[in-house]
Parts: sequence; C-alpha cells; structure tokens
Amino acid sequence: MTEAASKFDPMALALAEAAKAAAVGEVPVGAVLVEGASGKVLASAHNRVEELADPTAHAEMLAIRAAAGRLGLKRLTGADLYVTLEPCPMCATAISFARLRRLYFGAYDPKGGGVDHGPRIFQQPTCHHRPEVIGGLRESEAGLLLRGFFEARRKDRAREMERDSAIHCRDMEAWTWER
Repeated sequence: MTEAASKFDPMALALAEAAKAAAVGEVPVGAVLVEGASGKVLASAHNRVEELADPTAHAEMLAIRAAAGRLGLKRLTGADLYVTLEPCPMCATAISFARLRRLYFGAYDPKGGGVDHGPRIFQQPTCHHRPEVIGGLRESEAGLLLRGFFEARRKDRAREMERDSAIHCRDMEAWTWER
C-alpha cells in the first residue's frame, strides 16, 4: 500500500458528501463504499431525497446501487461502507442484502437508526447477513454537521412563521378597515 493510500480516510470523504447534501438543503448524510482489501472507492453519495422526490434516495442506498451497477453485481462481499449517520432500518436491510463486509458509521441515531437503535436489523433472526459494525467513527464531526443543519432549519422555519404572521396581521387589519 502506498503512503497516500495509507492516509486515505473514507470517513472524511463521507463527511464531505454530507456537507454537499447540507449545501443543497438535504439532510446531511454522506456515504462511501470502498473495496475492503484495497481501500479503492467503489461509490460515494449523499442524501438526495428532496432533489429526486424519492424517499429511498438515502446516501447508503445510492452508494450501494451505484457500486452494484458499476460492478454488475448484486452482492458486494468484501466491501466496506462508511456513512456519517447510523443507517435507518431500510438502509440496514439493504446493507445486509448487499452482503457488505463492514459498516462504519459516525453519529448514532436514537430516533431513526436501525442498527444500534430501533429494530436493530442485524440482530434479528431473519437477518441473512450481519456485517461487522463499528459505530461512533468521527462521531462529533458528523453530529456537528447534523445539529448545525437542523438548528438552521428551525431558525428558517421560525422566520417564516413570523413573516406569515405579520402578513396575516396586515391582511386582517386591512380587512377590518375596509368594513
């Protein structure tokens, strides 16, 4: 392995993908799928749910689809997935179906996660494949991206509500004076 390859950090690329998602108004989740043995990037993606109007367009799903399509394989054994947020149940199931070797994730998701929280997909007796799971990788960076995104979204909504309220009050005042 070359020195440059040994310094390659797939989670850094996943965090960059998450930042791209945030920049276009998507929930900031990024995913990178790498060949486990060589570290070669097979695919990278970020959430595109809003852009594609597709509730399944999660970063993990898009990365798995891209790699499977590019390689012409339905099973990606030997591949490792790096994702900035604990996968939801849908994505965890896709990870199992794709037979990924390892899952690395950043922030834990107590509300919507499906690996260490919620249904714990890989612990179910009906789960056909259980990847090795390493959670909390660069957790603070991933969590900071998510918190910043949702704080900004709440502020934007509060401003919208204030604006709408002011417009409504003006309209009501005009209506009152017209009578």
